Amino acid sequence: MTDASFPLRPAPIHVRDDVLKDLTARLKATRWPPDAGNEDGYYGLRRTYLQELVEYWINEYDWRAAEAAINAYQHYKVDVGGVPVHFMRKPGVGPDPTPLILSHGWPWTFWHWSKVVDPLADPGAFGADPAEAFDVIVPSLPGFGFSTPLTGHPDMNFWKIADIWHELMTGVLGHRRYAAAGCDVGALVTGQLGHKYADELLAIHIGSAQKLTMFNGDRAWDLSGGHPIPDELPSDIRRRIVELDRRFAVHLAAHVLDPATLGYGLTDSPVGMLAWILKRWAAWSDNHGDIENVFTKDDLLTHATIYWAGDTIATSIRTYANNNRYPWQPVHNRRPVIEAPTGVTFVDFENPPGVTTNEQRVEHFLNSDRAAWYNHVNITAHDHGGHFIPWEIPNEWVDDLRRTFRGRR
Repeated sequence: MTDASFPLRPAPIHVRDDVLKDLTARLKATRWPPDAGNEDGYYGLRRTYLQELVEYWINEYDWRAAEAAINAYQHYKVDVGGVPVHFMRKPGVGPDPTPLILSHGWPWTFWHWSKVVDPLADPGAFGADPAEAFDVIVPSLPGFGFSTPLTGHPDMNFWKIADIWHELMTGVLGHRRYAAAGCDVGALVTGQLGHKYADELLAIHIGSAQKLTMFNGDRAWDLSGGHPIPDELPSDIRRRIVELDRRFAVHLAAHVLDPATLGYGLTDSPVGMLAWILKRWAAWSDNHGDIENVFTKDDLLTHATIYWAGDTIATSIRTYANNNRYPWQPVHNRRPVIEAPTGVTFVDFENPPGVTTNEQRVEHFLNSDRAAWYNHVNITAHDHGGHFIPWEIPNEWVDDLRRTFRGRR
């Protein structure tokens, strides 16, 4: 498909002036809670940095500059089965670019893929083989970013998003076969594509390899499944279990069990919204104690403004509850469950207890009950990088993904 034949009309991103003025007014009217005794962050996000970031949002951050950078790419908005879908596109530059859809997670935005879009679309400009070019499609998940408003589909979850993506790629854009990749919730979306639509997928590449049943059951919000930590475990293993629990348990429990209640506050207060997602960006990235080693203030506020301008914080967090309320069910009983050839990227910051090397990480996965779910063809572990893989280690992600698709176009 040539660029001239692309079937949709571009729709550049533009946030209205009144939305930005209202945002500034709300930021200035913030009522700050006391934060005494929280210098070590034991009770949650420290007020000192949050307040500094909010002052920057009010006085120095320039959304229009960020908007111009975002609009350097093509943007489209389309209705797919009654669901509003925004996506960013970079046409491939090469002899026969492969269509590729990239799925983000939470609290991601489509812009978290921005560092990998150019080298994937135009590898020749980065010293790589133009024959490995992709036509890159980067949607906002329904109810995230600018895929709004999601008023008619309150049951949206990861496996329903996969159906929407497949219709977008095949029905709307007309691709017979395509490639897919994703991280976080986007890895589940991508895994479902590789399960349900394997014959139309060239391959998939994901940033983790969870089972698609991970949100099924009565205690989907509890990583331990309700089991206490055994007393006999070595102290370093126990510390790592507690560390990972503290990193992920709060948002999982709140999002699965009570997303609407949380959503009222986060939708009304930009500082409340920023605090909730900033804590995840800080806790989940490999930043060595300083989030600005991974995200500049401008980066943080661009992602935050996308959430605020799209009015999507409440619909984005409800996805977790819907993953649990409408459990995943297989569409076939073949093995592996995910038949599409699968590449996986692992990062050191998310190593499970007892794993300290790249080799151990790969071995841990191969020995787990998750490995048999996937037709895995390319597994790579890196000794650096955190949860936001294509943002934190973009070069490594691009290399890993290219290996997955070699010989599969």
